Amino acid sequence: MIGRYCMVRTYSAGVFAGTVKTRDGEEVVLTDARRIWYWKGAASLSQLATDGTSQPKQCKFPRPVAEVLLRGVIEIIPITDKARDSIAKVPEWAE
Repeated sequence: MIGRYCMVRTYSAGVFAGTVKTRDGEEVVLTDARRIWYWKGAASLSQLATDGTSQPKQCKFPRPVAEVLLRGVIEIIPITDKARDSIAKVPEWAE
């Protein structure tokens, strides 16, 4: 998974989309990572990673961070180019 753009789900920090820089057991470092805080237009993370979202304006993904260390990783799903383009079209959410 190193170097691939992936969906990473953790036990307690939630879900992120980003490029896997390193992985060591249940720890993953992602670069250019967006937290996938809330989504519509996909039934599951697997579908979001494969097809993207059909409702990008209804999703809540904050702006990317340069790098994040995630602990307690339980799932890593490679993201297709189609889904990556869809995720990029989600406006940066902030309040």
